[in-house]
Amino acid sequence: MSQGLSRKIRIAFILQAVIASFVIVIGVFAINSVLKQGLLERRLQSRVAEYWQSWESDPGQRQPIGIVVKGFVVPTGLDNGSLPPVVSGLARGFHELPASNQIVYVDERPAGRLYLIYDEDFVDELSLWLGVVPTLFALLSLYAVSWLTYRTSRRLVEPVSWLARQVAHWDPRQPDTEQLAPERLPAALDGEVRQLADALHGLAVRVDAFVSRERAFTRDASHELRTPLTVIRVATDLLLADPDLPPRTQRSLQRIQFSGRDMEAVIDAFLVLAREADIAPQSEDFNVRDVVYEEVVNLRPLLAGKPVQLEVIEDASPRLHAPPRILGVMVGNLLSNAVNFTDEGRIEVRIGADRIVVRDSGIGMSREELDKAFEPFYRADQAHPVGKGIGLSVVRRLGERLGWSVTLDSALGEGTTATIGFAGLRPV
Repeated sequence: MSQGLSRKIRIAFILQAVIASFVIVIGVFAINSVLKQGLLERRLQSRVAEYWQSWESDPGQRQPIGIVVKGFVVPTGLDNGSLPPVVSGLARGFHELPASNQIVYVDERPAGRLYLIYDEDFVDELSLWLGVVPTLFALLSLYAVSWLTYRTSRRLVEPVSWLARQVAHWDPRQPDTEQLAPERLPAALDGEVRQLADALHGLAVRVDAFVSRERAFTRDASHELRTPLTVIRVATDLLLADPDLPPRTQRSLQRIQFSGRDMEAVIDAFLVLAREADIAPQSEDFNVRDVVYEEVVNLRPLLAGKPVQLEVIEDASPRLHAPPRILGVMVGNLLSNAVNFTDEGRIEVRIGADRIVVRDSGIGMSREELDKAFEPFYRADQAHPVGKGIGLSVVRRLGERLGWSVTLDSALGEGTTATIGFAGLRPV
């Protein structure tokens, strides 16, 4: 960042100097050209009156009246044989003679014709001193001012560059807050730059505290929440081992047992979402069908008393290297939605080579409901005790975390189809 800022400033000053140089050169030479022509014409016209006055006082004069300007008068009635051949046939007015690098002014009066011949080499030399030299002086002054301004600008932005370098070396997961501690800041940092450094230091302190709290929460939650769930699971296992329990009590204990297992899986899922994306969750090789059948067995009791057929169709037997409990949470959420919103008909779970499809013949969703189905806490049908929103939101977030796609297709009154698409499959 700092190199980019310095480079941009350097380029800006170079472009400024180049453009200003071009404008100065063009402007000076344009002005010089105009002034040269105007001054030359005025000078020759003033010499005309001077020469006529000199000639009238001495009609026999034929010699040049100066080194730069030469004047000749041809009295009326006489030939112009004494004139240089290049000017003898010129009409009245100004004439440029490129071959001899001369400018000729011809004036005519009743007494005769006056020829003034001006040496343009002198004009060019004069233009050099009046045009080129001031231009060089202006350019050198411009370059000196630009260089001094550039050096001053670099000193002004150096504190910002230093601050950018310090921030660039920060580890977002554990920023070094001591780098920008007020007592360690250079003396050159003052004003707005020091305020910015103080603000970044405060931000780094808060980020560091937030990361520490997040790590402590995920660590403590993983332990403190699992402990009571483990107690519940062990207690239900012991109670279910009693053959004298009445069937109604057994069913209640089984539901408690299943809910405890679901809660453990949900905790695992939320801990995965809470961790940073570059920390891979604990994974293992497993068969997808095993996870699907486990979730089907867990949810089948919810269909008791409903004329609904739940079937698993295996088109393939894919294996994955991923957290199996996370896939169980995703499939369980989709199956739970299908069970809750299907009062009669059929629920089908199809296992493909690269996907799991959960299709039901339930109430379905309208296009407006489908567009909002993945929003957190959205509930399409308030009449049902279990909503679609939070479960689908969690499913999609878990899929994104593991690189899997989650799609939903539904029509009102026709049912819903949910699909989990896998990436990185390894066939059996």
